Amino acid sequence: MKIGVVLPQTEIGEDPEIVARFATTAESLGYRHLVAYDHVLGANTANRPDWFGPYTSESLFHEPFVLFSFLAGLTSSIHFKTGVLILPQRQTALVAKQAASLDLLCGGRLQLGIGTGWNVVEYEALDENFKNRGRRSEEQIEVMRQLWAEPAITFKGEWHSIPDAGIKPLPPKRRIPIWIGGFAPIIAERVARIGDGWLPIDNAALPGEIERMRKIATEHGRDPDEIGIDCIITPSMTPEQARDKIKRLSDSGVSHVSVSNLNLGLANPAAHVDALKTYWDAVGDLSTAD
Repeated sequence: MKIGVVLPQTEIGEDPEIVARFATTAESLGYRHLVAYDHVLGANTANRPDWFGPYTSESLFHEPFVLFSFLAGLTSSIHFKTGVLILPQRQTALVAKQAASLDLLCGGRLQLGIGTGWNVVEYEALDENFKNRGRRSEEQIEVMRQLWAEPAITFKGEWHSIPDAGIKPLPPKRRIPIWIGGFAPIIAERVARIGDGWLPIDNAALPGEIERMRKIATEHGRDPDEIGIDCIITPSMTPEQARDKIKRLSDSGVSHVSVSNLNLGLANPAAHVDALKTYWDAVGDLSTAD
């Protein structure tokens, strides 16, 4: 099991020193990867009495590519994972360029977690179509992989047209792992067909969905053991309970867990840094390296 940690974006605050200390402390303790969430805009709920989403215009989210570029210069081994970047509300070639540049500058430590999101207000503000975001994201993945692999490509799809053009720099391995977030049945199928990894929700249905995903992957000629699975867990439990949960997830086929301290009532941003060691002391020996 590879154990990482979620940057508590909405609670860590704006102080760059605290953000940097969180990442460098996580790396020094042995956490394998750092996950950052993504939202470009939040809705102002003052005139939206029926708002249902967990985030608003008051919620703080550092932009993931900028954040990871900042942290890349302060770290050397911890991997960076977006969990998830809302891909269909962004221009595909620009994401490919940003990801390739970051992957080069951080020494190949980027894992691009992508998802389709839920915030229609955000899509409207970014002038993208909310209704076709799932199907469009599949074409986006295809376009990005071609741009990462070749100096120039010619591509004509339903939503993209690239006339013999390319990006530079290219990622060091000419490929960046793409992890797909979500738990709907269609997401498991998408992961099985084209994903390098999956970011599902940990619930009672997960073991069955993992088996279904693995079966579909095999039917498409893929080795399901090469598809990573990362679940977010919270340390609001005893060390024994946490260890049991990690073991249960591992037994069901989960390869990674990401610890999240969000919504635990920690007193201040610095308390999030302090909590890293407390949890690592409890479960760190269960972590494996690459």
